[in-house]
Amino acid sequence: MDWNPAYTWLVLALLLSLGELTSGAMVLLALGIAAALTSAVTALGVSLPWQLLSMGIFTGVLVPIGIWVIRPCFSPRGVAYGTTGTGVEKGNYYDTLRRDFDDATGIKINGDFYRLRVMDTGATELPPGTSVIFQRFEGTTALVVLPSSAPDPLQDNTTLRKEP
Repeated sequence: MDWNPAYTWLVLALLLSLGELTSGAMVLLALGIAAALTSAVTALGVSLPWQLLSMGIFTGVLVPIGIWVIRPCFSPRGVAYGTTGTGVEKGNYYDTLRRDFDDATGIKINGDFYRLRVMDTGATELPPGTSVIFQRFEGTTALVVLPSSAPDPLQDNTTLRKEP
């Protein structure tokens, strides 16, 4: 069996598609499909510059489709990925909960559990269901305040909402 350049594109397509299993962003899957389509073009006997051009065209079409059309079908509604830790959660109300395996107290922000620490007292243990107001992150610890010690929302113009 002779090695054909189309096989190289197929191996690249397989590796990119397998790499998608670690990321979940649909970019590597789109690149894998583009490489598979380029393999089909290569099987027609075109030269390397035309192979690269076809890979570029397929990538330019498939990556935006993968990101804007396919990825939202696999993501939960209302989750703004990539915004956690940027400050957009500041001032939001959250209810505390306990993690099952180690009984740690924390809050869920965008579906992820974060241990908490009360800024005023330094406490890390609160009863489940206690309402807290998120302030900021310190490493991976969520710094919160209790609503009674929170600043007046009318004076600092922050919008407060409760996450479901």
